[in-house]
Amino acid sequence: MTPQQSTNSTLYNWLPPDILKAYSVYNYNHAAEILSQSFPEELNEILETLRTLTISIGEIKQAGGNESPIPPKFSTALEPKGWREIRISGDLLIKFFPRRGTKKGFFSNKPSDEKVIENYIDGHNIDFVKGRVAIDIEWNSKDQTFDRDLFAMRTYYECDIISVGIIITRDVSLNAIFRKYGLLSKYGASTTWMGKLLPRLNSRRHGGCPILAIGIKPAIVSGDERNEK
Repeated sequence: MTPQQSTNSTLYNWLPPDILKAYSVYNYNHAAEILSQSFPEELNEILETLRTLTISIGEIKQAGGNESPIPPKFSTALEPKGWREIRISGDLLIKFFPRRGTKKGFFSNKPSDEKVIENYIDGHNIDFVKGRVAIDIEWNSKDQTFDRDLFAMRTYYECDIISVGIIITRDVSLNAIFRKYGLLSKYGASTTWMGKLLPRLNSRRHGGCPILAIGIKPAIVSGDERNEK
């Protein structure tokens, strides 16, 4: 356990047992506590989405990337509740205040010059944002996508746009299903799964942003033969 990660026993104080049974959950910088105490409405909407999520074997077999049917399930559940994909950009305004008089440490109240660095913050987008809570869904992208997600959440947090971020990805336990159906090459080690996310979180690539990492486990996978074509 890292200093930023809560134990599962601690998580039971903030998240319901059925969620902790169906998903692996890792809590960094007190994200679960913040969600539970400060954003109960947003948390309840997330929990409702996780409870109703089902993934069939047929859906797992389908093409990945933008063609995967799994990330759109979150859009269907969250967008009607007001969650939206957000992209931010911003310029940096630098002001130069000259010293006033001859005494050191005293400066003019008005800048003598200004400089603007355009697009100082640009291109950072997050899948879903509502209020001060952000969510990114990573089912089967290249694992470098986590770097983009964590940098975006860190930037939103440092700009005082969000208070907590959530990343939902695959738990390692899904590998048993992938192996059974010969899909390990499709869901490889260099794609987005918890084993690639946790080292990035442990090295604090999210900075000070509270992050709740959620891994989808086999309990969510149904064996609906109608979808196994």
